Amino acid sequence: MSQPSEPSASFWRRGLSRNVVILGFVSLLNDAASEMIYPLLPVFLTSVLGAGPAALGIIEGIAESTASFLKLYSGYLSDRFRRRKAWVVIGYTLSNIIRPLIAVAGSWFQVLTLRFADRVGKGLRTSPRDALIADSTPEEMRGAAYGFHRAMDHAGAIVGPLLATGLLLLLHDSIPTVFLLSVIPGTLAVVLLLVGLREKEREAPKPGVRFQFGTAWDEMPGSFRKYLLILLLFTLGNSTDAFLLVRAQSLGVPVALLPTIWVALHVVKMLFSVPGGMLSDRVGRKSVIVAGWIIYAAVYAGFGAASQAWHVWVLFAVYGVYFGLTEGVEKALVADFAPAHLRGSAFGLYHLTMGIGALPASLLFGFIWQSFGPAMAFGMGAALALFAGLLLAFLPAVRKAPAT
Repeated sequence: MSQPSEPSASFWRRGLSRNVVILGFVSLLNDAASEMIYPLLPVFLTSVLGAGPAALGIIEGIAESTASFLKLYSGYLSDRFRRRKAWVVIGYTLSNIIRPLIAVAGSWFQVLTLRFADRVGKGLRTSPRDALIADSTPEEMRGAAYGFHRAMDHAGAIVGPLLATGLLLLLHDSIPTVFLLSVIPGTLAVVLLLVGLREKEREAPKPGVRFQFGTAWDEMPGSFRKYLLILLLFTLGNSTDAFLLVRAQSLGVPVALLPTIWVALHVVKMLFSVPGGMLSDRVGRKSVIVAGWIIYAAVYAGFGAASQAWHVWVLFAVYGVYFGLTEGVEKALVADFAPAHLRGSAFGLYHLTMGIGALPASLLFGFIWQSFGPAMAFGMGAALALFAGLLLAFLPAVRKAPAT
């Protein structure tokens, strides 16, 4: 990767284009709206609607699976029709219309329907949005751009729960009212998209290039396909973070402080996302991702060996560094690998890979925990991370795709 040779101010002007900044603030507002609801959703389902844990599992499983598969298809369509803004706007609009309606749901099945529609919106927007960031950013600054976007996303995840807490205090714990008020930041996000986001014109692909939904995998560079398989291996050891909260509670962290740990984690994620992305622009994506996966392995080994509550606070802080070094950088590497005319499809394949690995990862982790104890479960996650890091270190360097 080449190093930017211009002054810092010029670097930020080039790296953080208008579209990148707009999408960053949209993510902040959308995540604020989302996080006003979802930390309270389990309580709403159990206390207000009388549903049990099984209902929550069904709702979240169906919702996230839907999003994973739609991310693939929306990315392909944004390549096929050479338009990304429409998919981004439709996706954010659908989510922010549907999500506040959970306030008037009368049964867990209605919540399932609304969550399904919300995740349809997420599936429609995510891959075209990630591709649009790549379209709008010079190659040598993609790490900083994706890092900025992730930082703004995490900022929203901090603002949302704080807004919800303040509103609950003012509204005497009226959870449905908080859900309805989430429409305000959600509406602002959609307005900002409509007014500020600009479609990035791209060159037409060479004559003879075909856009067929079923052939996107075959048209990708072999190194990109290997990268996705390595990511799948890592994801199999990357279970839901709910297990970390369960481990924290078992080590003596009071339930009342678990939200505080969660907010602290997002603060660290936010602080390290941009530096992590900029570092990848200077020293290379693979080196930074491998370093992040090593940190992940150390954190998981630490959770397995931890014996006191204060260990949890330290481990969660270091865990945030892992996110800062990998979330945005993994996406920047996707953009580096993908041919320009297939970026949307490449991000769809990336998100689908992560979604495919997520469910078996949590099932496997839970089974090992229940059968052999937490130390063995966290040890498995650490081992898979180290193995994936070793494979990524030997993956051939990115070769520039030919111009289209």
